[in-house]
Amino acid sequence: MHFIFIKKKWLLICFLLVVIGLSGWYYLTPNSVQTAVEQQHVKTIDIDMITAEFSTKLDDGTEIEAYRWDPGTIVVEKNQKVNLKIHGINGKEHSFHIEGTNITGVVVKGKTTEVPLFFKKEGTYRLICDTHSHDGAPMIGYIVVD
Repeated sequence: MHFIFIKKKWLLICFLLVVIGLSGWYYLTPNSVQTAVEQQHVKTIDIDMITAEFSTKLDDGTEIEAYRWDPGTIVVEKNQKVNLKIHGINGKEHSFHIEGTNITGVVVKGKTTEVPLFFKKEGTYRLICDTHSHDGAPMIGYIVVD
């Protein structure tokens, strides 16, 4: 039988190196590490938005229309829980997605669609109506995350 002897000094040095390494990692990346407990203490804010329609007639009698999200831009904080309430005012139905996420949904006239949001990264995310994304005036809103 062979025995391996490890001196207490080397065990202590290894332990200290691991603690220093983990501490450095935690303090250098505090914004990317958020525990479930921390997320529970973040207050959820509500933001209301509507679907809006603009229409007009050209001189030749042709009717044109454009849809939009109103407000067209919302600003939220990174790591903030948001409940986006989209009220269907104009247009029968608006299927949508939020670019850069897996969030999709449908807004129906006369109803409210609630979309829970929580962004960990700063940036601008486009709220794109799939029904009106290819028209002359696409229906796009912006979610700016600071």
